[in-house]
Amino acid sequence: MQAVLRRLQFGTGMVLLTYLSMHLVNHALGLWSMELAGRGLEVALRLWRSAPGTIALYGAAFAHFALALHTIYGRRNWALPAAEWIRLLAGLSLPLLLIRHAVTTRLASALYGFEPNYERVVVMLLTSGTQGLQLALLAPGWLHGCLGLWFRLRHHPLASRMKLALFAFAALLPLLSAGGFIRMTLIAETKNALRPAPDPTLLVHQLALDAWRHDLVALYLTLTTSAFVAGQLRNRIERRGLQKQH
Repeated sequence: MQAVLRRLQFGTGMVLLTYLSMHLVNHALGLWSMELAGRGLEVALRLWRSAPGTIALYGAAFAHFALALHTIYGRRNWALPAAEWIRLLAGLSLPLLLIRHAVTTRLASALYGFEPNYERVVVMLLTSGTQGLQLALLAPGWLHGCLGLWFRLRHHPLASRMKLALFAFAALLPLLSAGGFIRMTLIAETKNALRPAPDPTLLVHQLALDAWRHDLVALYLTLTTSAFVAGQLRNRIERRGLQKQH
């Protein structure tokens, strides 16, 4: 069963890493032009909004999160190497990114007919002042995925030979993505004078979307904290049982 769970964790993680990779590449295309980034976004939307893409993305997100809760609950020893702590903490930030993305784009589209393009998304982030948060949340998710993939593949001879190239790629893509996003931000500000106008669809329903985002984040934090506390209580009960036996 543990082997099956590890394979499921790896498989769902690869789906999420693919999603993050496309997200970072789309941002990086903004270094050339917002139009090119927009065409990349159209390709990504066709993939992830199709029935198979939707099932794969959100199914992987839910399954990966459930496996993370199972791991947190079941862990007996929290004396982890530094790299494992980095991977764990970075991974815990990934649902925060997915929640913001799902509410701002997918939920807004399904409920209110908002159709995202890069200019609309960038303007929305500028209006809410969360453009820095968007960049900050992408990096930990990418780091978590890259570390998980490396821990899985590091013993393969080909991965060992390509280690420097893989590390360079893992570091370069987020930098290019940040550069592309910043350039698109400057373009959006220039096109919309000094203060970009928010999308009227999002403006009308902003309070409802904020409530969805707040409730989903609260649910995520509650489930994560509950899994940790329940695991610690279980560990304490088990230790007391062993002490009584001796």
